[in-house]
Amino acid sequence: MEKLHVMCLLNPGMRGLIARKAATSLSSTALVTWRHFVAKEAIDAGDVTYYGGSAQEPPSYRYKNGSVVAIGGLDKVSKIMSAEYDVIYVQEATELAENDWESLTTRLRNWKVSFQQLMGDCNPQAPDHWLKKRCDRGATKMFDTTHEDNPMLFNRDGTKTARGADYIGKLDNLTGVRHKRLRLGKWVAAEGVIFEEFSPTVHIIDEIETTATHVDPSGVPMAWPRYWAVDFGFTNPFVLQCWAEDPDGRLYLYRELYRTQKTVDQHARKILTCVLDSRGAWTEPRPRALICDHDAEGRAVLERELGMGTEPAHKSVLEGIDATQKMMRLQKDNRPRLYFLRNANAAPDPELIDAGKPASTIDEIPGYVWDDKKTKEQPAKENDHGCDAMRYMVAYKDFGIRVIFRSFIA
Repeated sequence: MEKLHVMCLLNPGMRGLIARKAATSLSSTALVTWRHFVAKEAIDAGDVTYYGGSAQEPPSYRYKNGSVVAIGGLDKVSKIMSAEYDVIYVQEATELAENDWESLTTRLRNWKVSFQQLMGDCNPQAPDHWLKKRCDRGATKMFDTTHEDNPMLFNRDGTKTARGADYIGKLDNLTGVRHKRLRLGKWVAAEGVIFEEFSPTVHIIDEIETTATHVDPSGVPMAWPRYWAVDFGFTNPFVLQCWAEDPDGRLYLYRELYRTQKTVDQHARKILTCVLDSRGAWTEPRPRALICDHDAEGRAVLERELGMGTEPAHKSVLEGIDATQKMMRLQKDNRPRLYFLRNANAAPDPELIDAGKPASTIDEIPGYVWDDKKTKEQPAKENDHGCDAMRYMVAYKDFGIRVIFRSFIA
């Protein structure tokens, strides 16, 4: 971003783009750094101003010399792909599909600068990720950096700053593949991964494609049945997943609460704010079943606060895992039976993010591994709360657990 900012100052009329797979992710990440650390002086001096965008144009930062830095996501592709740029910066480039990356290169033709460039950053993923393979074959240049390169975390003599001591301490407490990727910066795959069928480019989608005219605020057809699955927790994450089922039996995770340090009644009130309008009317179909972990007290609180009955989850771990693996596999139509909306968790837990821990079910899946890689009898009991709730949902559909309806009158 420093490079992009300086280029705009030195090249009047230049066009840049700050992009991410989902536009909403930028506001709490890259744009915070942009406003407070990169372009702050220019913004304070009035040399750079913010434009909120329109139906035709994406939001942007406009320079007095005519340069522009647009802001957008690949989920709102029409706005950003209709323009031409000199430089494009992609945050968390591993979120993109290779086709997204290559499509962005076709927009590099503004020629107000002597070179046209696509650049990005990311945390390491699996070694077979398309971006790593692209770098391995020389199509893209990779620059390896470490936390020790960051002056906010480490002093020039290699000692940690106060902020670094806190942040690096949290990363040092990570285990397994997350420690290797987020602390050591290595492109590694988890050993003994359970859901080998999972592929972010296949299973994670930006929106549900539908021709239905009646959809809820999440874009899910109103005619599709809904189901909620819950894994209780306080110090560990409490997870509530909202699933929709299409006419062909595919399940879509379209909303998720994944939070720590809150009580069940607080979670219940939060989920109700997502599904009720200002008059208290439901904005989407009520769930046909609320499938929960076997926590009697937690279930009782949910029933009281939500005004609906709960179902005890099918707890056979291996049966649930097997059923979920089958749902993730590509079927004869070349599509899986499980999908995850990228922004299902619209409000990630900042404490989990700060600690480098999974903040959603999507985050969990790549590190969900067998406790014993040889016997494959049980998954490791770590960072598995979203995967547990997902397993409850799939088992409910697969094994046809009986629904019990309860109603409550105030």
